[in-house]
Amino acid sequence: MRSDGRSSDELRPVKFTPDFLKNPLSSVLVEFGNTKVLCTVSLDEKVPPFLKGTATGWITAEYAFIPGATAERTPREIMGRKGRSMEIQRLIGRVLRGVVDLTKLGERTLWVDCEVLNADGGTRSASVTGGFVALKLAIKKLLEKGIIAEDPVLDYLAGISVGKIGGEYYLDLNFEEDIIAEVDANFFMTESGKIIEIQAAAEKAPFSWEEITIMKDIAYKGISELIKKQKEVLEDG
Repeated sequence: MRSDGRSSDELRPVKFTPDFLKNPLSSVLVEFGNTKVLCTVSLDEKVPPFLKGTATGWITAEYAFIPGATAERTPREIMGRKGRSMEIQRLIGRVLRGVVDLTKLGERTLWVDCEVLNADGGTRSASVTGGFVALKLAIKKLLEKGIIAEDPVLDYLAGISVGKIGGEYYLDLNFEEDIIAEVDANFFMTESGKIIEIQAAAEKAPFSWEEITIMKDIAYKGISELIKKQKEVLEDG
């Protein structure tokens, strides 16, 4: 039994609060237990230089902790993103692009900004999962306004962590579990079960391909549950 009473393959309580802010094109507050991330989407009517003249759009992301997100104050990254933040924001953009037909956006960019308000493990998974909901809400508004003609989203997407602790596998690690994990992995998968990205590291001991498969199956159970919750808040199906 885990410290919060969950079973090994149980998610923390998950909540999505859409329209948390009024100014962005869309916004969602996503909560994985005590991890809380504010995801917003903004429209920019241009694309990076390498896409000019291609009739293709772009999705990119920024990710950061607010100073009070952790017990010890996290300084603002005013001089540029740190390595970890850069890695995670690139991940968010890359994974979201993996389920979007960018040609249906036209030459415009959607910015997905993820602000970690409270960190208790799984911030990158929560950012992708909440960012996808914010993206779907933004796309709905663009369709309603006639800015785009077709829904470019190809499949539902969510992310979740799985870790190995004491020889057992656990879904959706909180911070106290994450720091003692022998193996720590993050899976980003679609509703249809396809893998967009896997990030896995041997924190204390090497692991096998068989263990990757075990963790993937546990992750997909969690991802299926997350997608069900995404659809509920989006009133889709």
